[in-house]
Amino acid sequence: MKDKLYRCGFVAVVGRPNVGKSTLINTIIGNKVSIVTPKPQTTRHRILGVDTHDSYQAIYVDTPGIHRQANKAMNRLMNRTAANALADADLILFMTEANRWTEEDQDVLERLSAVSAPVIALLNKIDKVHPREALLQALSDMSARRDFAEVIPISAMKRENIDSLVSLVPTYLPESGPLFPAEMISDRSEVFRAAEVVREKLTLELRQEIPYGLTVQVERFERDEKGILINAVIWVERDSQKGIVVGKGGGVLKKVGRAARVELKNQHGEPVHLELWVKVKNNWADNEHELQRLGYEAP
Repeated sequence: MKDKLYRCGFVAVVGRPNVGKSTLINTIIGNKVSIVTPKPQTTRHRILGVDTHDSYQAIYVDTPGIHRQANKAMNRLMNRTAANALADADLILFMTEANRWTEEDQDVLERLSAVSAPVIALLNKIDKVHPREALLQALSDMSARRDFAEVIPISAMKRENIDSLVSLVPTYLPESGPLFPAEMISDRSEVFRAAEVVREKLTLELRQEIPYGLTVQVERFERDEKGILINAVIWVERDSQKGIVVGKGGGVLKKVGRAARVELKNQHGEPVHLELWVKVKNNWADNEHELQRLGYEAP
């Protein structure tokens, strides 16, 4: 009888770029399964965050932000990845900012018209809504846009209303046994997460336009009695970008390497030796074959 009452399902978290999807999933899981920066396009892959309890397992699907302008192959691939997550979801969390509605939000909402799964609207960043009474109007406006299963104001960063949201999620999941072991928090490997940590530190350090033309590929990940050895290549699209990523006297690369090494050491609880190289692969972000070779999935 207990098995029949257990619930398990996929919860797709969707929205325009940079609305807080990864922050929400990291907050719910209580661990960093997705990298986070203030810049759009930080999440490029479908990443699962697994939240396991005695009576249910919720599998949160972190998706790339859906883009209006999909000029490059990578943007088109990211849009397809997000669309596939919608098709497979048992529940959809549609994230927007509580004090902002954009054309990109409207685009995502229109995509949701084709899905059959229940949709919960999340108005994120309520800690930035002033005066607080303005939140009532934002909730009213959102409720008028679609017949949502729920409309919930939250702050993923400040954990406001997160417990209320988490308690609602299993009521929308189908009866099923767990799909992942209880100790698993993500479907992504240590190698993938190491590459993402390096890319996060690069994105935080570099100018606005540069992070969108780079990716990170781990070529070696080994453990021995001294700790972990990681060799990674930072691929950029043009020679001019290589100099910016390396920095004067190698300063930028050294700073990024130090920050990534500290986080990886804290994650793994053991010493990490990280070596980074910067190489040029012309126009890699607009070449589907190269994207797949660099680890980008083709839905």
